[in-house]
Amino acid sequence: MRARMGARFGLGLSLILIASPLLADGYKNCTKAPKASWQPASAAEAAATAAGYEVRKSKIEGTCYEVYGVNKQGKLFELFYNPVDLKLLHPTAK
Repeated sequence: MRARMGARFGLGLSLILIASPLLADGYKNCTKAPKASWQPASAAEAAATAAGYEVRKSKIEGTCYEVYGVNKQGKLFELFYNPVDLKLLHPTAK
């Protein structure tokens, strides 16, 4: 019984480890520039607003600004901006 439970645990753990990269979302590496050269996060939010998104929240993800917004059709998006030049690198619909 104990061996069977250990085998199930090992199989479950293996599946989680294999699936983890598939569940990862978004960009993590947008720039190699030092943080001193980054524009403020509010500038990324302003860029998303100017692009027609309603901004819900934003955060730093690795070396990217990640902005969560809703488009005019009500669809949720994750927008990844380079924090130095605020170039939109990757919009992802949710």
